[in-house]
Amino acid sequence: MIKPMVRNNICLNAHPQGCAAVVQRQIQYARKNLSPADSAECAAPKLVLVVGCSNGYGLASRICAAFGYGAATVGLSLENIPTEKRSGTPGYYNNEAFDREAAQAGLVSLSLNGDAYSNEMKAKAVEAIRQAAAKAGIPATIDLVVYSLASPARTDPQSGIMYKSVIKPIGAALSGKSLNMMDGTFTNFSVEPAREEDVFNTVKVMGGEDWELWMDALDKEGLLAPNTRTVAYTYIGPELSWAIYKNGTIGKAKEDLERACREINNNYTARNKISGAWVSVNKALVTRSSAVIPIIPLYISCLFTVMKEQGLHEGCIEQIARLYRERLYCGGQVPVDSEGRIRLDDWEMREDIQKAVIEKMKKVTPENVFAETDLAGFKHDFLEVHGFDVDGINYDKNSE
Repeated sequence: MIKPMVRNNICLNAHPQGCAAVVQRQIQYARKNLSPADSAECAAPKLVLVVGCSNGYGLASRICAAFGYGAATVGLSLENIPTEKRSGTPGYYNNEAFDREAAQAGLVSLSLNGDAYSNEMKAKAVEAIRQAAAKAGIPATIDLVVYSLASPARTDPQSGIMYKSVIKPIGAALSGKSLNMMDGTFTNFSVEPAREEDVFNTVKVMGGEDWELWMDALDKEGLLAPNTRTVAYTYIGPELSWAIYKNGTIGKAKEDLERACREINNNYTARNKISGAWVSVNKALVTRSSAVIPIIPLYISCLFTVMKEQGLHEGCIEQIARLYRERLYCGGQVPVDSEGRIRLDDWEMREDIQKAVIEKMKKVTPENVFAETDLAGFKHDFLEVHGFDVDGINYDKNSE
């Protein structure tokens, strides 16, 4: 029997049947809410590469492309394989479930397990793309490249140097109260400001350099075409989180992601080698990493309460379905903001939503945290990401 092992807002294991059930539920949503017929003026994608395909937005992107539009997909992620003593990572079970469901639906899917930052995996992906195209009977040119990698470390394929990212403020230390989503308790936190080396390392890991390398590798192999689109994901959030996020080390990495997007457009879109590159600013959601960022658990717990009351709450699959349906494949030009970014955080950042969230955060105390916030929903989403707390799963039964 597999029970959740959570330490300091980090879950150390996963449940295979629970992960599979979540994947199946997302597949059902994609089938109901997306159709190739919806994108009459802009042909739906037929061949899709998802770099970072196993969790969160990457997984939802792959599911929507395959089960919403019928696309052949190639996905890459780095996962731990289960052993007799420990479970695999959630992504391992998600990929397994995705490939199984795709095969039953007659869809072409190839999942690669390895370091997506490496030249070796880029070469393997090239071959997998050609294999997928051959199996699907379509040209070996990619319609959509989704870049959704999230990793704490990256080895530069050119230098061989490993860089590790950090979540730190820049310029001054940050202190405050952090919420433990497992039991609702508050603890004080203090984070020292990042050194210049910390900022550089975080940009190397979480910035846009690898996205550019992927596009270069695909171009050299002739896998891009004038209809190719590519998108990467980011988050900005409210001003109250900027010290640790937008203006911190993560924010510098996200600025570099936007820089890379501009370079890709200059190098490829301007020369009609691809249709376009975009950074999509998405909504705050519970992921494997968001639970450990100070301030974020309390903010998200209050945000979920307000957005659910307004009927505006979305999870990963709802966000990506809206991205495809109302942005990337809506026909005509892709709607963007003044900086050229797609804004899927538009509902979260509405003035009335943010005002209500800030007021709620001021009222929260250790005594009323469960009544004033959706901490229960945050905890559920966190456990569900790992295959736990999923309806219909018997967690007292031995897992196969």
